[in-house]
Amino acid sequence: MKAMIFAAGLGTRLQPFTLHHPKALAMVNGKSLLQRNVEYLQQHGITEVIVNVHHFANQIIDVLRENCGWGSNVTVSNEEGAVLETGGGLQKAGWFFEGESHFVVMNADVLTNLPLSQMIAQHLEQQPLATLAVSNRTSSRYFLFNEAQQLCGWKNIVTGETKGPVNPAIATAQKAFSGVQVMHSRMFDYLTVPGKYGLVQVYLTAANNNEQIAYFDHSNYNFIDVGKPESIEKASKLFV
Repeated sequence: MKAMIFAAGLGTRLQPFTLHHPKALAMVNGKSLLQRNVEYLQQHGITEVIVNVHHFANQIIDVLRENCGWGSNVTVSNEEGAVLETGGGLQKAGWFFEGESHFVVMNADVLTNLPLSQMIAQHLEQQPLATLAVSNRTSSRYFLFNEAQQLCGWKNIVTGETKGPVNPAIATAQKAFSGVQVMHSRMFDYLTVPGKYGLVQVYLTAANNNEQIAYFDHSNYNFIDVGKPESIEKASKLFV
């Protein structure tokens, strides 16, 4: 199985570090976020990885070259012209997954010890279009699921904004997304619009088309979004 790590974002929340570096190279106990996630994927048997780059792209390219991908075969999808967000970024890197039935996608700025192998096994057994890693932690934004554990909406609880077109009124559970997902190759049938766009609306559109978007709850495992400077200290206590 192959994987993609999203590392192209501007990382504005992680300033001042990201004024001069990409967020994927922020250090936690002597290892960059990118190295930690490449090694995390290795722990679950995944050594073929593509990383998208944009902000200070050459720094990531140089680090990957200098460290020989930390033992993995790491390919770069260069978005120097314009950052494409998660949907557009995955679409651009689609060639990398030709011949793959399933693959993993994750954000560079999250750290977790969730049991990815178990998540993959659940995904392969259920065969949904995508399985999203989620937990019951407090967040400002949630994916909404119905009694069948099928995606039915998205909500920002700060602004009150909801997204469909699936009806969020039938939701029985709200889960915080953790930036890790396992996908079926059919996902590329929904990634047809060129340019910049995110995956949230893609998931909702697919669910409205009777595609199963399932979840894997990892509430009992460590997780942190290393998006702010204070998150670095918290992450250093969780991930040695």
